Amino acid sequence: MSKPELLLSRAIYAPAVAELEREFVVHKLWQAPDPAQMLAEVGPRIRALVTPGITGFTRAQLDALPKLEIIALFGSNTTLDRSPARERGIPVTNTPDSISEGVADLALGLMIASMRRIGECDRFVRAGKWPTTVAPVGREVRGKVCGIVGLGNIGIAVAQRAAACGMTIRYQGPRRKPAVAYPYHEDVLSLARESECLVVTCPLMPATRNLIDAKVLDALGTDGFLVNVARGPIIDQDALIAALAEKRIAGAGLDVFSDEPQVPAALLALDNVVMTPHVGSHTLEIREERKRKVLANLRAHFSGAALPNPLP
Repeated sequence: MSKPELLLSRAIYAPAVAELEREFVVHKLWQAPDPAQMLAEVGPRIRALVTPGITGFTRAQLDALPKLEIIALFGSNTTLDRSPARERGIPVTNTPDSISEGVADLALGLMIASMRRIGECDRFVRAGKWPTTVAPVGREVRGKVCGIVGLGNIGIAVAQRAAACGMTIRYQGPRRKPAVAYPYHEDVLSLARESECLVVTCPLMPATRNLIDAKVLDALGTDGFLVNVARGPIIDQDALIAALAEKRIAGAGLDVFSDEPQVPAALLALDNVVMTPHVGSHTLEIREERKRKVLANLRAHFSGAALPNPLP
């Protein structure tokens, strides 16, 4: 019996790809010199689509896959527009997992790295400057105010870690959380004025796009630091670059960007920013969990069993 043919839209965890290749004929769209030509050639044979949750899928992609039976997200995306799949009755599955702790770990790491200037100190040592020059001076995390924008599961996990480091916690969100003792701010501007490190953990939606703008950055001030582990477009990236370049804020730690994977040259040129390539959930533990769940969803579909993780 021939293996079902599967389209993989973007690169995912390599062991997951290897396991998919044992059970399916896998076509790797991102490796094609001409993706449109690949879709035209193999699209009529594709029965399953695997795509990162953050990437999702487009109507045009689905139109090129007339025999598509299932879409399996590697990750989760509850805001994804699934209407093109619903219209054709194609089930969409995801890999619900707990990323809060992993993302919060990274947020704390970016906070410490930016405030203690770890990236700059690393470059200082590698450049051979230590014997003749004084290293960049960092700032202590202890005793500072950590303002958290969006106190959901990730925000709470960040707050717990920051508090353990001796920071005072404040937060902002669409509404006050009755069970939370941290001081609440109704708007981000007032939170920024009271914070020495502002950590963004809220979801991206129309109301939060460009939420962190030039006014908020100026309110954060010349001694303030910004950390973003949420989504790039929540921050006005041009305003952030200007604030960093002009030292209107002290520094930033960024895991997400406005047009990933593209990062502006002006941002790359700055010393007072620490950057990681959207790796908040990029841990071995989470990737292994997602691998198991993607395979479980696909195996269930092709065996006629109930799907373990369908999206409604």
